[in-house]
Amino acid sequence: MNHVMITGGGSGLGLGMARRYLKRGISVSVLDLVVSNENQTLLTQAANEGGSHWAFFEMDITDDAAVDKAVLAAVQKFDSPDLAINSAGVAMNKTLADMKPAEFRKVIDINLNGSLHFASAVAPHLAPGSRLALVASLAGITSNYGYSAYGASKFGVLGLATTLRYEYEPLGIHLSCICPPEVHTPLVDKERLEGNPIARELKKTAGCMDPDEACDQIVAALDAGKWMIIPSFLGKATGFVARHMPGLFNGYIQMMVKKLMKQYPVKIPG
Repeated sequence: MNHVMITGGGSGLGLGMARRYLKRGISVSVLDLVVSNENQTLLTQAANEGGSHWAFFEMDITDDAAVDKAVLAAVQKFDSPDLAINSAGVAMNKTLADMKPAEFRKVIDINLNGSLHFASAVAPHLAPGSRLALVASLAGITSNYGYSAYGASKFGVLGLATTLRYEYEPLGIHLSCICPPEVHTPLVDKERLEGNPIARELKKTAGCMDPDEACDQIVAALDAGKWMIIPSFLGKATGFVARHMPGLFNGYIQMMVKKLMKQYPVKIPG
């Protein structure tokens, strides 16, 4: 593998994956809005350790023309990617009653439309044997209380990845959908401060992962060519029950929500 392209590589899971590939001696193109000075230093240290190179290509994932331009520039610098990962995303934890329609559309635009923009831009540059990976979330399988926007967007990413699997696997281009549970990243830390307390308690069902552990497991699964990647035992177990025993899973969540509503009273709209 010579070139890995990562959107959202300036922070969070994208940054963690980028550093791991750089340490292996693989060139990495980072497509993001910005990369902080601190994270630039981390990427450069990883590149020096692996004798590799990285480059930043500024891009807004909601702007399809900007994504096309950044992908093309990265290909011109490092050649076509062997692995292309869309890790750009945003979280929002608000109930439908507390959320404005514009907020819903923003989450969909970044998480779902952004995934489409990246896939559309990078697919023409992928050769047989390469891989496209879209980062969804365990919420794309289970959703959560207060996740009407985020859950809908991540269910959509999983649906998009599934469809692209049908379209591109016969051409020799492989697909992966990454569905991690909660991971201690700046995005999640922000959500914890601002998010709904009932949702915060429910997320303990699948646990919260250390980012290094999550990145190690995700990269290992990508190396193994896995389609559905759910890091952590608790995450896998939660996803399994949600998919294969939906009645049981729904009953458990409904029971927990009713219990938590006594601790965190909910005002009935209207």
